[in-house]
Amino acid sequence: MTIRENILSILRFGSYDRFPMVAFGYWDETVKKWVGEGHIPQEDADAYYATGDNGDGDKAIMKRLGFDYNWSTTFPAQFSLFPAFEEALLEEKPDGSRIIRDNAGLICMVKPGVISIPAEVGTTLTGREAWEELYLPKFRWSEERVDIDRIKTIPAPEDREIPAGLYCGSLMGTMRNLLGVEALSYLYADDEELFEEIAYTFADIAYRCVKKSLESGAVFDYAHFWEDICFKTGPLVHPEVFARVAGPGYKKITALLAEYGIDIVSLDCDGMIGHLIPTWINNGVNTMFPIEVGTWHASIAPWREKYGNVIKGVGGMDKRVFAYDYAAVDREVERLLPLVKLGGYIPCPDHRIAPDAKFENVQYYCERMRKALG
Repeated sequence: MTIRENILSILRFGSYDRFPMVAFGYWDETVKKWVGEGHIPQEDADAYYATGDNGDGDKAIMKRLGFDYNWSTTFPAQFSLFPAFEEALLEEKPDGSRIIRDNAGLICMVKPGVISIPAEVGTTLTGREAWEELYLPKFRWSEERVDIDRIKTIPAPEDREIPAGLYCGSLMGTMRNLLGVEALSYLYADDEELFEEIAYTFADIAYRCVKKSLESGAVFDYAHFWEDICFKTGPLVHPEVFARVAGPGYKKITALLAEYGIDIVSLDCDGMIGHLIPTWINNGVNTMFPIEVGTWHASIAPWREKYGNVIKGVGGMDKRVFAYDYAAVDREVERLLPLVKLGGYIPCPDHRIAPDAKFENVQYYCERMRKALG
């Protein structure tokens, strides 16, 4: 069986002849550190920076580590601003901090030497006037949003070793990117009509992009959404609002996917996602990723108990153990093995591997897990 065949069989509760080692990429700083330590050559790092997930650099790094496939490998379209804003420097402070407008129109503070997500300090999307004048023209449908020539390069199923995923966009996470968390909350309270109009615009663009991609004739193995609409204690929007506003969009898109035989529909959402799972499950999204362990101990097990085999998962491996030792990795592998036996689940580091990870620990994880699972 190929990597593709094994992955699809496992997620359909079938058998496998070689359990796939699935990854989710690395921080750029992690790759830089590993180059400095002599684990990977600079040319692999440069290729990773240039081509990203499942590009030549990623494939080379995965091979050295022992991974087979990066789940975040999908064929995208232009779901967001088209064209995006040009990044602009608005202010430079004495301490070196910069206030910028990013490509999504979000106003951020970037501090020197800080590599985490910049602090949100404002947004260009200040209300209906800004939406209609500055944003809506960038959210018009155009067939140019879908790179059909690129999609047509996807090999036929019988000719490919790894799966082909179709990216389906975001129905609410993109709104958070445009507004920031605080302004997103205020918008729903101050102008519910505009909030819903923006969300429905995203859903319409997503549907059209997915439809155009499917009509190309390419055959996809799974579909994948991105949201990142939760944090460590729960959703960034009320679950009832999320269900009412985003639910119909998911249902329309997943119904279209089903017409083309796509029955594995995954979604990337960080944070504590439990309160939003009913919306996803009820509207055709059935595979959770990356199942962040975090401080809330997310796991496929309680979800499987609650929702049955309708829910699948990729992720849930606590990547923090990579910073420690082999014994910590052993304990994590032993924790994961009973979850694998539930079926419909593939462990994967629960987010991009951070700079504190030891290269040899990641290698050991892949070796240990493969030996345990075959």
